[in-house]
Amino acid sequence: MRSTTLLNRPLLLLALLALSGCGTNPVTGERELQFVSESQELAIGAKEYAPTRQSQGGDLKVLPELSAYVNEVGQKLAAVSDRQLPYAFVVLNASVPNAWALPGGKIAINRGLLTELDNEAELAAVLGHEIVHAAARHGAKSQERGTLLQVGMVAAQVGVAMSDVGATAGNLMVQGAGVGAALVSTKYGRDAELESDYYGMRYMQRAGYDLRGAVTLQEKFVKLSAASGRNQNWLEGLFASHPPSPERVARNEATLAELGNPAGGNLGQERYAARIAPLVTIKPAYDKHDEALALARKDDLAGAGKLAAAAARLVPKEARFPQLQGDLALAGKKPKEALAFYEKSIALDDNYFASWLGAGTAQYKLRSGDHGKAMLTRSAELLPTAPALYYLGAIAKDAGNRGQAMQLFKGAAGSQSELGKQARVEYARLDFAENGTKYIASGMQLDARGTVLAVVENRAPFAVSQIVLTPVLLDANGRIAQEGRPLRISKSLATGERAAINAGVGAVTDDVRSRLRIRVDSVRAE
Repeated sequence: MRSTTLLNRPLLLLALLALSGCGTNPVTGERELQFVSESQELAIGAKEYAPTRQSQGGDLKVLPELSAYVNEVGQKLAAVSDRQLPYAFVVLNASVPNAWALPGGKIAINRGLLTELDNEAELAAVLGHEIVHAAARHGAKSQERGTLLQVGMVAAQVGVAMSDVGATAGNLMVQGAGVGAALVSTKYGRDAELESDYYGMRYMQRAGYDLRGAVTLQEKFVKLSAASGRNQNWLEGLFASHPPSPERVARNEATLAELGNPAGGNLGQERYAARIAPLVTIKPAYDKHDEALALARKDDLAGAGKLAAAAARLVPKEARFPQLQGDLALAGKKPKEALAFYEKSIALDDNYFASWLGAGTAQYKLRSGDHGKAMLTRSAELLPTAPALYYLGAIAKDAGNRGQAMQLFKGAAGSQSELGKQARVEYARLDFAENGTKYIASGMQLDARGTVLAVVENRAPFAVSQIVLTPVLLDANGRIAQEGRPLRISKSLATGERAAINAGVGAVTDDVRSRLRIRVDSVRAE
């Protein structure tokens, strides 16, 4: 009977959560589980909007009128949506075609998508779709699914360096800094996509847009997804989180037939062409920038440098071009030259993490000024990354601030980048000074002749040697009753390597062996 009660607890827990978390979807009117409150949605959006924009390319500063135009179209749609939120719309400085929404109505569209659209109605279709993702709580639902998964697991238990040119911000971010980035890269399910298409078209109708824009948009996406050659950007961007399909085209056509096109519906082809004309004009410069990145990833720094310089000549006010020149110079081990490029980039746009990160890294390598501390700190304020925290940790270590250095290295260690790995080593070295023995696993085994061997394994991320051990015998209460003579393993052990030595305890009974332990007394890092 008791086992049945235990097995029912997970179901009871989930049922209680379901009863306490029911609500009405503000867009569809349907009842649903809601564990993320509206105030939490708003808080997530407000907190994550700025760092997520940083991680996705930063704001497009060189054409402020373009961001104003996109915001104008977005706010027009938001005004007729089913849920009033503090909507915000920005254009990001990224060539990858993409658009995304955070909980709370924080929306962004990449310049790389704007140049693929043909009219304002298609732009309205994109923004209306993203508005529904926010209004219908699709991002919040993805978090709620994570909560349910965690509950299910518990219930079941009851029963840069910047020399890495082109490294994405996602690769460099540390744990806790990528919440928004994870949300915007979440692949929405089929139902969420169809729901966003449908209600987005309703918002388009209310705002007076030609609904054919939503149909031609999806037709275009289906063709692009099937085409060869230019797929990669789309696969990495919009299609990763918003997969197109013939079904979506057919559904949009059906919605158009259901709703009917508003009389005089605005397609906005000429207006759109006029508004994005400045972006189209400078697009060749961004193409050169992207080609330079591709060459840099193939270690062709000279070829990449020529293209980056050409891009900078075409659009002297674009901060990303001298930033790339700085990245290339730093990769070529020219920190002084790199610093000059980064300072130029910061003068053009002082609100992008990567320029501050590059400048701080260059200063650190030059050992000039404060060794880059102020610049690296500013970079980490905009977006915490492994390189920024790593070099700040190194600066603290050099200054003798062990505790601060350990905290910074620990933060950097949350990244899977190369510097994240180095940070784990640096943290361990500082921790090893006081807690070295915890990095050595110890135990016993019998050899073929029945001799008791003391066995150790190095779990530090670096080599160790001079391990001193003592066999100890515990009494019935787990206290040390007797100690053997100290043992020493002098040889160097690499990470993960084991060594064994005669424990010197002679023949022992099963009872004694069960109470015998090998204590690690000291160890030296190499």
